[in-house]
Amino acid sequence: MIENRNTIIAVILSGLVLIAWQYFYNIPQMERQRAQSQTQAELAKNNLSNNPSNNSSSTPTTAPSSTPQSGDVPAPASGAPAPSSSTTIVSRDSAISAGPRIKIDSPSLSGTISLKGGRIDDLSLIKFRDTVDPASPPIVLFSPSGTASPYYAEFGWVPAAGSTVRLPDQSTIWQQEGSGDLTPTNPVVLKYDNGDGLTFRRTVSIDDRYLFNIKDEVTNIGNAPVTLYPFGLISRHGTPQVSGYYILHEGLIGYVGEEGLQQYAYKKIDEAPVLSDRGGAKGYEFTATDGWLGITDKYWAAALLPDTSAKLKASFSSSPLGSTRSYQTDYLEDPKTVAIGGTGVVNTRLFAGAKEAGVVGINFPVGGFGGYNRELSLNHFDLLIDWGWFYFITKPMFLGLDFFYRLFGNFGISILLVTVIVKLLFFPLANKSYASMAKMKSIQPQLAALKERYPDDKMKQQQEMMEIYKKEKINPIAGCLPVALQIPVFFSLYKVLFVTIEMRHAPFFGWIKDLSAPDPTNLFTLFGLFHYDPTQLPLFGHYLALGIWPMIMGVTMWLQFKLNPSAPDPTQQAIFAWMPLIFTFMLAGFPAGLVIYWAWNNLLSVLQQSFIMRRNGVKVELFDNIRSAFGLKKNLETKTSA
Repeated sequence: MIENRNTIIAVILSGLVLIAWQYFYNIPQMERQRAQSQTQAELAKNNLSNNPSNNSSSTPTTAPSSTPQSGDVPAPASGAPAPSSSTTIVSRDSAISAGPRIKIDSPSLSGTISLKGGRIDDLSLIKFRDTVDPASPPIVLFSPSGTASPYYAEFGWVPAAGSTVRLPDQSTIWQQEGSGDLTPTNPVVLKYDNGDGLTFRRTVSIDDRYLFNIKDEVTNIGNAPVTLYPFGLISRHGTPQVSGYYILHEGLIGYVGEEGLQQYAYKKIDEAPVLSDRGGAKGYEFTATDGWLGITDKYWAAALLPDTSAKLKASFSSSPLGSTRSYQTDYLEDPKTVAIGGTGVVNTRLFAGAKEAGVVGINFPVGGFGGYNRELSLNHFDLLIDWGWFYFITKPMFLGLDFFYRLFGNFGISILLVTVIVKLLFFPLANKSYASMAKMKSIQPQLAALKERYPDDKMKQQQEMMEIYKKEKINPIAGCLPVALQIPVFFSLYKVLFVTIEMRHAPFFGWIKDLSAPDPTNLFTLFGLFHYDPTQLPLFGHYLALGIWPMIMGVTMWLQFKLNPSAPDPTQQAIFAWMPLIFTFMLAGFPAGLVIYWAWNNLLSVLQQSFIMRRNGVKVELFDNIRSAFGLKKNLETKTSA
């Protein structure tokens, strides 16, 4: 049957996509996570002996090779001294308590600013926790030098070539003017006097979300003008653990003027060309105006946001650092010459926090969020969130989910409602498809008669069959459409569930505490009765994570197939019989929100197709086919005939 063939093709294509997804992404990801977890201790042990103290900074300290002319910008260097074998790693608490600091206290962030070097190197995101347990520790974003994973932001000045002026660096002890913590209502001022006529002041303010404003001033009361280059950098020591999925970028990121979006995974930047005058660092450099740059994780990011009118020499780099590597995004602005008795001023900003869509911003013609992207007139800052190539689907999908979440307070309910809306939007197409399938069922006697009339002439059968389709206005490939329409929505929802922090730890009802994670229940442990992990078994352990919602999805898919009569061909019957079971196991490792969507969509499809079939005068054979599947129909007919 043509309609069976088309449906089989659609199902097989869908299955191949999911199998490829599982094989090339899910399984390798699980292997990577296991391997990384096994090597964590070993890496930490190695760091104890040969990782640099990280008191070394990636601060740009080198000047131009010659006296800079107008428009020349010096390239920052790694500036990191060779590692010492005597260096040891200390805990975050020990590193934080080792020197004077100013406390950061805001509704979204907690941490400290180090007065040594003036670094922002201690930040935690107090609204987000490591696990779904609200008592678990908050997410740590920045960590200071000397810890296992230093990650910090630094700002300052670079001297012109040949200058011997003393500037604050990573070892400078700044003094706080006034007192008090850094809060949204209380900025802090740091001061450093170099003793040679230059006084540096840094005013740091913070909003109630994730934005730092930094104002650097230098006053010259010396006996000669001084030329300085403002810089900003974000440095991360050691290669962090990443999710490892192709659909998600983690690593160095930025939007640099007309050069557009720049994304460099850690492996890619490690293999980049060697930069000149950067001490062996590899990377890429750009000169642009109106740019931003930073480092992004799946849910968190840190980004430098210089003035949109500033001309930047921006770079993304990777440098050797003992047995590991350090990663850095930095920029240098055009030089500022401070006359005798004058003051030079530069303003910049730092984003350090969670990639919340409402905070970062979403550019979309209809709806969307302004966020920092619009408030600060930034250049495509919304791309900090990886919406993917199909952003025209993922963005409205998220906006719809977020809209219903604000109404009902549950993203699971949002998924159900958005699925209904998608069904309504595609109803005209699906209606034509299901109507065509219903007509296809009504002409089955005519098609059977053709086979009897021309049993040995396949060509004649096809010609007469196409005439019947033309006469009845039937599209023989319409059966593929319902499944084909489901695929882009499926992957756009998967993308939204995977990349947006709003879905992280978002509960549904019952046992689903995190819609972005797989269903935690497992049939193969009798739903917690046996305490072992069957997914650790070799070869097929990846598929032994079968929760309740994947099983519900499998049942709804089976019902959808049973809405149609059994295919006459034994091969087709076998495909339709096994496909729901195969999909059940394949989708078991997918986010629970996605499986809930698929199950709900299947159920709506059954209702929709049944309604359209009845309206077109075609008998709905769902219950007959279910009874037939269990042999009940045959038994009933036997008893009736007896």
